[in-house]
Amino acid sequence: MKILGWLLQIIFSNWSDVEKENMGTVVGIDLGTSYSSVGVFKNGRVEIITNDQGNRITPSYVAFTAEGERLIGDAAKIQLTSNPENTVFDTKRLIGRTWSDPSVQQDIRYLPFKIVEKKRKPHVQMDIGRRQIKTFAPEEISAMVLTKMKETAEAYLGKKVTHAVVTVPAYFNDAQRQATKDAGAIAGLEVIRLLNEPSAAAIAFGLNKQNRNRNILVYDLGGGTFDVSLMTIDNGVSEVVATNGDSHLGGEDFNQRVIDHFINLYEDKTGKDVRKDNHAIQKLHREVEKAKRTLSSENQAHMEIESFFEGKDFSETLTRVKFEQLNRDLFFSTLKSIQNVLADANMKKSDIDEIVLVGGSTRIPKIQQMVKEFFNGKEPSRGINPDEAAVYGAAVFAAALSGDKDLGEVVLLDVCPFALGVETVGGIMTKLIPRNTPLPISKTKFFSTESDYQTTVTIKVYEGEDSETKGNNLLGTFDLIGIPLAKRGDPEIEVTFEFTVNGILFVTAKDTRTGNKNAIINDQNQLAPEDIKRMVNVAERIADKDRKLKELIDAWNQLESYIYILKNQAGDIERALDEKIKWLESYQDVEPEDIRAQKKQLEEVVKPLIRKLYGVAGGTPPVQDDHQDEKVEL
Repeated sequence: MKILGWLLQIIFSNWSDVEKENMGTVVGIDLGTSYSSVGVFKNGRVEIITNDQGNRITPSYVAFTAEGERLIGDAAKIQLTSNPENTVFDTKRLIGRTWSDPSVQQDIRYLPFKIVEKKRKPHVQMDIGRRQIKTFAPEEISAMVLTKMKETAEAYLGKKVTHAVVTVPAYFNDAQRQATKDAGAIAGLEVIRLLNEPSAAAIAFGLNKQNRNRNILVYDLGGGTFDVSLMTIDNGVSEVVATNGDSHLGGEDFNQRVIDHFINLYEDKTGKDVRKDNHAIQKLHREVEKAKRTLSSENQAHMEIESFFEGKDFSETLTRVKFEQLNRDLFFSTLKSIQNVLADANMKKSDIDEIVLVGGSTRIPKIQQMVKEFFNGKEPSRGINPDEAAVYGAAVFAAALSGDKDLGEVVLLDVCPFALGVETVGGIMTKLIPRNTPLPISKTKFFSTESDYQTTVTIKVYEGEDSETKGNNLLGTFDLIGIPLAKRGDPEIEVTFEFTVNGILFVTAKDTRTGNKNAIINDQNQLAPEDIKRMVNVAERIADKDRKLKELIDAWNQLESYIYILKNQAGDIERALDEKIKWLESYQDVEPEDIRAQKKQLEEVVKPLIRKLYGVAGGTPPVQDDHQDEKVEL
């Protein structure tokens, strides 16, 4: 009955949303730390849509050039080493975090672009061209990547896209989830569901399988985040039992360990410290990333960088053994999360039927070996692309939410990744919603006043597992005022936590005697409506500037091309004309037929060139009347 109740809640909430408006084609977007992708369920199958470069995944990079051109995706990543200070990446690690967050302070040390504090949050400061300095919130940068995904889908579908399902790490907290929804709004997308990445992978894994009561462990290790989710799949119903992870652990951390190693090695050999040279560091980052990929299939990778630092070249070899040694503690920390998930689910290793590896970093052989050994030699499933599992599942779930008739029943029951509660006397964390509670959930608890004749109560909302609030994350604070005068303990204050299927928290407090109410939605990090409106306007201005600049560049290229064709072909025409002039000067006694033959030869040289020139100019060559020409000549 408990399962049936959850099912009814999910199905009812999904279909009521669909009935409210015509959403059109809903796309699935995997908004990744390193790469993003977009997919759609069409004609009974999932299509992972290729971008304008023909790639199924797009780098989550944004850059501004000195001329003011904005680049997103492949073009932005390509020019990283030449323009590191104005190329932004790894924004997913900043989104929804506060300036004082230790992970933000750690990232500031390594990222080449400038990060500044604004409204207690990290912001990116960039030169957007012609020495114009602009500050962007992480939500705005993520919105640019989402816009790229939106435009990619629109080019493929041939129509506007307004609604999407966007994936997030299962261990993203309330602030990070809300910030991701805000990024969607800035990009002109209504995010109808935030889908946990392991859950999306489980949907992809189980879509074409007739699974009955199978326990699936999804190990999701990407470029910047890590999640483990334990799920049961039973004929299209995916139920998350427990989840754990680290929202600041992934391939970029592995890269950084290797980068630090080679920086120290280079300093030992040359006495030179390259840390303050962003160009050199990003060249090294590029080569380390390539070497890491090579080590997935080879035992060593050789790295060569021309003019690495102060004109000197760089040449080193990275072995698989060294790479594993440098990251040993990070690799093994992921096993702790598996242990926690099994303990929370009250399961043993032998209870797991399938192990699914998701995320590009699971291609690392040591990771595969560790997971296999942890489960006593059980081989992980290989039938799913680790880079595309999340977007595949998101596209399927998007189709399910929009009521696609070609899709069978898809039901997902997710859980709350963190415990949620309020602070009570003595700084104690009083939990209303325990970790791994199935969603959606609404929970009410009654509290009272601490002092006699207290007329105001401050509600502090936290998430986390510590028994004291000082060890947890403060989501927000609000006051309930107007409580009637009474002895301590007499007033009855009703506090309700509502946690949605998107993982967004709503908290209300009510004095039962007067009916006075107040509410909160994570006021610590959420963008205000006026902020979102302002950022939407900024995004539209930048997009308009992009269009005008593209028009200018296209016109410039057409003119330049036309000039050079004229310049190159003018020499050929001039030579042909010189030959005919010499012929005229050399031959005094000729017949008209000889002259016409010479003219025809000249036309055979000139006409293709004129046709080509008019083709470049976008026009059509003038029609020539050969008979009229003949009359003129005679």
